[in-house]
Amino acid sequence: MELNFEGRTALVTGASQGIGRTTARMLALSGANVVAVARRVELVEQSAAEIAEQVARQGKGGKIIPLAADFYDEATPDRVAAEAQRLLGRVDILMNAAGASRPVPFEATRDQWHEGMLLNFFRIRELTHAVVPGMKQNGWGRIVTFTGTSEPRMLNAAFTAKAAVHVWSKGLSREVAPYGVTMNCLQPGRIRSEQISKRYPTPESEREYAQAEIPVGRFGEPEEIAAVALFLASDQARYVTGTVIPVDGGSSRFAF
Repeated sequence: MELNFEGRTALVTGASQGIGRTTARMLALSGANVVAVARRVELVEQSAAEIAEQVARQGKGGKIIPLAADFYDEATPDRVAAEAQRLLGRVDILMNAAGASRPVPFEATRDQWHEGMLLNFFRIRELTHAVVPGMKQNGWGRIVTFTGTSEPRMLNAAFTAKAAVHVWSKGLSREVAPYGVTMNCLQPGRIRSEQISKRYPTPESEREYAQAEIPVGRFGEPEEIAAVALFLASDQARYVTGTVIPVDGGSSRFAF
């Protein structure tokens, strides 16, 4: 099954590296015009240039439009939504890929907890709520949010925030479904990224973890979770909404 996004538009956050970068690139190569958002916008500009060359060679595809933004700024969600609407005409697909791990000690301050919740829940909710009215008006929309584990081994503000995303996404999915809008969450396992590389800096440390914790025996590639995201963003996935899907090589232990 080949997914075709010609004529579709997408807004992708966290697009400078890892899952966000790969998702933006795969959407563009499949025909979508993509506004790709990141603080390190120079990395997005590199992706945009590479995609433009590849599209020119293959004679089909969309494009990546870089947009610099810092989601710690409270005005960013509304500004990004408005800019994407201006640049694309409408937003059909939203990929929420911005976020970061926030381990905290038991003694963490209120500000530390708030900082972890801000990027990993509040800003995701605010951006999504900013684009949903346009999707409802158009009668079509896809929202995919990359979240985190439901089996935390330690205190981590990001894990708590992502659990909130799951509940919020499920609730909102029921309200927007009659308008042709779907909402789903993807839980990445150990997917290769800058963040994962810092936690497992050597091939030995990566191999040791994979052999102990991941049934398929290896870390995942960004393309492997981005492919699931693209399916959820497609017309073929119109009957899939309100879900939380792990993409983790079998490492989660919950049966359902």
